[in-house]
Amino acid sequence: MSLGLVPLMFLMWAVTFPARALPMLAPGIDRLPPVAVTYLRLAGPAALAALAAMNCVVTDATPPSLVIGIEPVAVVFCALIVARTRLLFPGVVAAVLLVAVGRALGAG
Repeated sequence: MSLGLVPLMFLMWAVTFPARALPMLAPGIDRLPPVAVTYLRLAGPAALAALAAMNCVVTDATPPSLVIGIEPVAVVFCALIVARTRLLFPGVVAAVLLVAVGRALGAG
């Protein structure tokens, strides 16, 4: 197992955290224009969706290729749950459980 991407993970956290934490930390955030509030509210889920798409749908082989397996199904499943409940955590938990069960049954 390689830990080469751990520094990149911390760098990405440091870059994206201020935008995600601003609504919680800034007083008067409700006085911002609605477009700015919507952007700040959706920045975190958009980054998560981009990471999920790149890590689950495209391989790192040369040349890159699409993956058909349990992971893209779990991403779609997570998106459906999040859209229905408006909560991210249950969607992520359900997707992780789906991948775990799928891999245990030999689908992944």
